[in-house]
Amino acid sequence: MRGPHNIVRLVRTLATFERTGAIGVVLAALDAPPRLRLVARVLGWPFKWLGERGDPALPPATRSLTALGPAYIKFGQILSTRPDIVGDELARQLTYLQDRLPPFPTAVAKAAVEAELQVPVDRLFSAFSEPVAAASIAQVHRARLADSGAEVAVKVLRPGIERAFRRDIDAFYLAAWVIEALAPFSRRLRPREVIAHFDSVVTGELDLRLEAAAAAEFAANTARDEGFRVPAPVWHLSGRRVMTLGWAEGIPLSDNAALDAAGHDRPRLAARVLQLFLSHALRDGYFHADMHQGNLKVGPDGEIIAYDFGIMGRIDEYTRRVYAEILIGFIRRDYRRVAEVHFEAGYVPRDRDIDDFARALRVVGEPIFGMDASRISMARLLAYLFEVTERFGMQTRTELILLQRTMVVVEGVARSLDPQVNIWQVARPIVETYIRENVGPKAALRDLGRTLRVLARFGPKLPALVEARLIGSDPPAPPARGTHPAVWMLAGAAIAAGSVWLGTLL
Repeated sequence: MRGPHNIVRLVRTLATFERTGAIGVVLAALDAPPRLRLVARVLGWPFKWLGERGDPALPPATRSLTALGPAYIKFGQILSTRPDIVGDELARQLTYLQDRLPPFPTAVAKAAVEAELQVPVDRLFSAFSEPVAAASIAQVHRARLADSGAEVAVKVLRPGIERAFRRDIDAFYLAAWVIEALAPFSRRLRPREVIAHFDSVVTGELDLRLEAAAAAEFAANTARDEGFRVPAPVWHLSGRRVMTLGWAEGIPLSDNAALDAAGHDRPRLAARVLQLFLSHALRDGYFHADMHQGNLKVGPDGEIIAYDFGIMGRIDEYTRRVYAEILIGFIRRDYRRVAEVHFEAGYVPRDRDIDDFARALRVVGEPIFGMDASRISMARLLAYLFEVTERFGMQTRTELILLQRTMVVVEGVARSLDPQVNIWQVARPIVETYIRENVGPKAALRDLGRTLRVLARFGPKLPALVEARLIGSDPPAPPARGTHPAVWMLAGAAIAAGSVWLGTLL
């Protein structure tokens, strides 16, 4: 489906923003340069008649994104958590996109449940409500199990959602190709790889069996996290287009007035959201990658309840250590060490000057310290980081896209609860704990133990290999240099023999 015909889709996007009046609102909120505003208006105006009308009752930006489809709605959900980028008013308007989109009929949802589970709805549930939340991909109904009476949430995909997403993503592929063709400097950011990554994430989100599995794994990882809960999936009532979870009763994290009325400490909640995300990312390497306010509630006892596990992030242990060292370097204002970590990890080409890079990082980090958090413009900070990456030849790392994006979203959620929250102060204890446990002599010994356990698996084969080498029919070829291979085999056998003992100690 990826072809020139998608040009029409991209033109319609610009035309929709022009027709709904959103183009001026969005560019003003983003503080776009006058030249960019003029170009956008000139290109959009002739095709205004091609744009979608949307719902006139909605504000312009929300109206255009809902009219354009699910992929655009996802983008709007992210912006809704960033009032420091788009302004308080536009961010407030975009929160509509999180869980209050127009629902599809309950009869259609029941038909989808019956088709997926092959059992009449009335036999499965003694009660099945009207939609309680409707988002870009699915909607949720509150139900009661017929056999046990337990309250559950039943999530059902929107009809035709797969085709709608495919259409949008295909247009994004074309946009990435056009950007790379017209702006060669953008290739280092690998736009097409970024879209391919987004494509794979969305494909997984459209299979609710994978979401149920993600919920189960996330619940197991976080079972001991105080003040945090993940509803458990009901496996026999879940499938590709339907998922059933335990019901989570609480106040949406987006409703500050209700949180205040219930007596919840919003600054504490803000810090807790940030710390939970960092704990999951660093400790487990598996984190909720869609943590906007629409996917979080606060229970009566103050615990944070997470749901909607369609987008989860996973990072390997090595990358976690690199990420933690970069964070702790910024927190401690050790920009030389941050620069060294970038070079050691291969994030920056080795032919660049490390001292220059450290100095550039200092310009990024220093404004954060000793400043009122509400005065920090994340938009300007990100703009400067872009300049730094361009100057030092850094490339977009697709494996970190979800981590970076979620960090932005979570900070936005925390700031909506407490505008004065300082992400570095809140993050410090979590990152320092991880550093103590995973970077240093203790971690080196643990890594050695793991290596020896792997070598031990080859223990049963080592005697035969040594014997074949020493008394085999064909005389071994003399080594070009160094010790005889048989000695290394015997040494390997000795290491393997002691590995279980050392591994047990560690």
